[in-house]
Amino acid sequence: MPFFDTNDRTQLFYVDEGTGTPVVFVASAWLSSRMWEFQIPHLAGQGFRCVAYDRRGHGRSDWPWNGYDYDTLADDLAALLETLDLRNVMLVGHSMGGGEVVRYLTRHGASRIDRIALVGATAPFPMKTPDNPIAIDRALMEADMAVRTADRPKWFADNADAFFGVGLPGVSVSPEMIQFMIRQCLDCSARATAAYFLGGFTTDLRDEMRRITVPTLIVHGDRDVQAPIDVCGRKSAQLVPNNQFVIYENAAHGLFVTHAERLNADLLSFLRHHARADSELPRG
Repeated sequence: MPFFDTNDRTQLFYVDEGTGTPVVFVASAWLSSRMWEFQIPHLAGQGFRCVAYDRRGHGRSDWPWNGYDYDTLADDLAALLETLDLRNVMLVGHSMGGGEVVRYLTRHGASRIDRIALVGATAPFPMKTPDNPIAIDRALMEADMAVRTADRPKWFADNADAFFGVGLPGVSVSPEMIQFMIRQCLDCSARATAAYFLGGFTTDLRDEMRRITVPTLIVHGDRDVQAPIDVCGRKSAQLVPNNQFVIYENAAHGLFVTHAERLNADLLSFLRHHARADSELPRG
């Protein structure tokens, strides 16, 4: 299986499918590269090179004690792009993975990046503060995190329906798919489960999002419980200078599964619209 080394010699697992303009997927909190099983085959089949990796503490990668802050995680992403020498990249981040994409751009620049997609991203700043009143109270987050820490399997099971929007019009997801995603979440270290979430929740990306210079696709469900659209999607669209904001009606956080066909079409359209003439690149 392919792995690459980060700056602190943590080994991270990655997948690399197809050829052409590279699309690099950054997973949600607690999920791994397996979450993209509807997106990677589709885009690879349309002539794009699709790369995804398991974040540190997740899936098949090493599970170190430290490194769950956005700076370190952005450096991990940079190590992947440099190892494979990827250029003209579209970065696709879901949930807190969107925060890693934003931090990568402000920390490492956009020389390798053509465009980004923020899908159900928790950015720009989910924590309520005096200057960020439409957000989530930290005390509520900490209480929920305590429940999750006490019994992770039960917490993920109890929150799965809301994650996918079970019961919303047009939403259909099998019990087996729900279990598949829960298993991925449990294949994440207890340390990473808490530390990564806390770091992302308390990080303010508002100024950084104002400095994004590449074309940006923002996709958000209007029934997202984990990243409420008024806290996340709409604020992101107000901050990023050059963005296309697409709202999925009756879609929750897990829209990469429940609305996979539409998301695939939107990603493909965004890729083709912004593709460069030199899109067919050799592997690094």
